[in-house]
Amino acid sequence: MTEPIDHRLRRAWTPEAGDAAHLPAKALRWLVQRIGPLGPAAPFAGISTLSVPDSALGEQPKQDIEDVVGAGHVLLAPGERLARASGLSYLDLVRRRGFGDFPVPDAVVLPGDPAEVQSVLEICARHDVGVVPFGGGTSVVGGVSALRGDKSAVLALDLTRLDDLVSVDPVSRIAVLRAGVTGPAADRLLAAHGFTLGHVPQSYERATIGGFAATRSAGQASSGYGRFEDMVAGVRLATPRGEWKLGVAPASAAGPDLRQLAVGSEGALGVITEVALRVRPVPEVRRYEGYVLDGWENGTAAVRELAQRHALADVTRLSDVDESEVSLALNDSWKTKALRRYLRARGIAAPCLLIVGWEGASKREVARRRQDTTRVLEPFGAVRIGAALGESWRRGRFSGPRQRDALLDNGVCVETLETAAYWAELSDLRDAVRAALTATLGRAIIMCHVSHAYETGASLYFTVLTARDGTDPIGQWRRAKAAASEAITGIGTISHHHAVGVDHAPYLAAEIGELGVEVLRAAKKAVDPSGILNPGKLL
Repeated sequence: MTEPIDHRLRRAWTPEAGDAAHLPAKALRWLVQRIGPLGPAAPFAGISTLSVPDSALGEQPKQDIEDVVGAGHVLLAPGERLARASGLSYLDLVRRRGFGDFPVPDAVVLPGDPAEVQSVLEICARHDVGVVPFGGGTSVVGGVSALRGDKSAVLALDLTRLDDLVSVDPVSRIAVLRAGVTGPAADRLLAAHGFTLGHVPQSYERATIGGFAATRSAGQASSGYGRFEDMVAGVRLATPRGEWKLGVAPASAAGPDLRQLAVGSEGALGVITEVALRVRPVPEVRRYEGYVLDGWENGTAAVRELAQRHALADVTRLSDVDESEVSLALNDSWKTKALRRYLRARGIAAPCLLIVGWEGASKREVARRRQDTTRVLEPFGAVRIGAALGESWRRGRFSGPRQRDALLDNGVCVETLETAAYWAELSDLRDAVRAALTATLGRAIIMCHVSHAYETGASLYFTVLTARDGTDPIGQWRRAKAAASEAITGIGTISHHHAVGVDHAPYLAAEIGELGVEVLRAAKKAVDPSGILNPGKLL
């Protein structure tokens, strides 16, 4: 008999019915031409086919936690534990398709407010039980894997019930949201007061305020609204040593900014329960357009000029030739064929698609900012494709995970990785990562785009498609990711916005130094002496 699972849990475990993207036959034929025969089909495995060990949570800690949150909010059933067992990386998803095992929490606890979170942590510290904070479950670097380390048991602390808008200060433009509020819910709650966060990463539909803060998230419109850490005015955390509140003013010289220690701490220094955030008025006007530039070097030079002349659009996304080719090949309509002819006539030999989008309070404001952007693009030979391409991207910008599910179903290894570097090293970094992935994977499509730009540099976001190894799909990607990470080390950052988690932890010391790691360990010792918080992550 199939175990009943509520709607939210079903979304956490497998795509909703009808939610997965459909891959046309011509798209599959094109992929086979590029990467060779695909791996074996692998749909999601049913819960009954996966191994779920019995819960190791002792009766006394279970009873103590139930006394705080209520017995109905301590979940032990296999399906409920599986739903919070991992994130959404390629390795997580292939394991859910029956390739290899993964750790499962011994229980799921759903506290109802910050005080209950605090009490649960104190109980877990007393009984030496590990705690993995769980929001939207969208980590792609092992950040929510149910590792127990040396603990007797580990529980997933699901923050779904912390879903309130606590307050809005319209004068200061500060809103306080609880950690379990999702991106769409945050915007709905704020819109009632005339405000928005403007934080729209690809994980927007599922990720939470606490997750955004814990991982130093960057949204697609961060050129206009800022990265998430730029929005954080204050933060409230529960720790085994007591509650920790940070942020009393818009700026301070009262020592190092400990808010920035909490933001990006990935649950290893405390469980974020509330975040005070800078908000902006809901934009009255949005305009998105598409352009094409000839060649990667020319394209990145144009984006650098935009950044350094303060003319970036809120969304500025440049695809390299390979990513642009895939976009055109998988949308091979008569309009696309006409576009190819038009670009050839305009002398574009190596098309790189550029998406730009502006949001503002009035048509006049958006028109002025658009003019600033287009004036910078003109000397680089940018060919305007028009609003249809920009709007098409905006409407489909959250479709990536669904497309990935469809590719996985059809035997494709598909995964992403990201980094950032200063402008002077950006192309060298791209070349090094591409070479490392190609050497490891063989026939593969390796796409890259600039997703966020700054005066001094930019991020690079890679998407890899290759035929899945039917016998060792986990080893296949682990080797490729290790090679790419080694190529990144010494040139760029190991993560621009995906965070450290488990996957990037081996490369952290190379970036911040052994002394930096010691500083983080000392901070963790101060707030979490017994090491119950998110074992195995960050450090």
